[in-house]
Amino acid sequence: MDVGDVREVTTGDCSDLYYLDTGMYGTSGYGAVYIIDDDRPAVVDTGIGTNYDLLLEALAEVGIDQAALEVIAVTHIHLDHAGGAGFLARDCPNADVYVPALGADHLADPSRLVAGTKAAVGEQWDYYVEPQPIPEDRIVEIEDGDAIDLGMHDLRVHAAPGHAPHQVVFEDPANDAVFVADAAGIWVPQTEEIRETSPPSQFDLEGCLADVETLTELDPSVFLYPHFGPRYVGDDAAAALDEYATVLSEWVAAVEAKHDELADDEAVVEHFAETATMDDVWGEEKSSAEAAMNARGVLGYLERRE
Repeated sequence: MDVGDVREVTTGDCSDLYYLDTGMYGTSGYGAVYIIDDDRPAVVDTGIGTNYDLLLEALAEVGIDQAALEVIAVTHIHLDHAGGAGFLARDCPNADVYVPALGADHLADPSRLVAGTKAAVGEQWDYYVEPQPIPEDRIVEIEDGDAIDLGMHDLRVHAAPGHAPHQVVFEDPANDAVFVADAAGIWVPQTEEIRETSPPSQFDLEGCLADVETLTELDPSVFLYPHFGPRYVGDDAAAALDEYATVLSEWVAAVEAKHDELADDEAVVEHFAETATMDDVWGEEKSSAEAAMNARGVLGYLERRE
């Protein structure tokens, strides 16, 4: 799948669903935005705002006029998920932005969110654009237990605060699918492997493992990853999630062991950046930056745990 491609999701029993490769961080196969073509058309997550024109083109390709879009639903406010929400709200005047209540203020005034993102992603900020503030009267706060009615589809809200306190996942029972946010890791379709995600500053291992349990209880047949794409798990959702729990736990243990060995945070980050293994998929720059960011997140978690 190339940057800008829009594909219908036919995985499992999914219908009325499409996804776009946004070319996030200058690479294909990393950032996805989903479009639901229903009575109330919706976009789930919006990317970082870079290549925003691709999202407008995707809506047109699916056959949704900008004035017809009604729902912009973000799983959490990290800018790789919500950075484009303000631009989309600006250009789609009849769409409200549905956002977890804990993060709503940061979309109305993204200044602190921008500062935190710059600290977390370092030089990767070069791939971002400054987000557009969203008028407060266009923001709908959502919490665990809520549901967004789209017509044939509902987006049922489930809290998943391990990755970040403001994260939720959206269950779509009609499609037997869940928009998993970052609660199920990063899916790499090219190699069919699951990778850890543990960015600073709010990563919490125990919380992430609890989120895995939440997804296990939902037991969908399809995971819809923002990083990256649909994945059919059928009756094996529990096994897929157990695999991610193992991957994440082993990653945290590896960072902790290297910290015990080197006793220097920057040396630990440099080690994992230099030994990153995803060059062939995401390119050397993104592979290294991803590993460094995830290592920093674990180091912050270990410090808080102590």
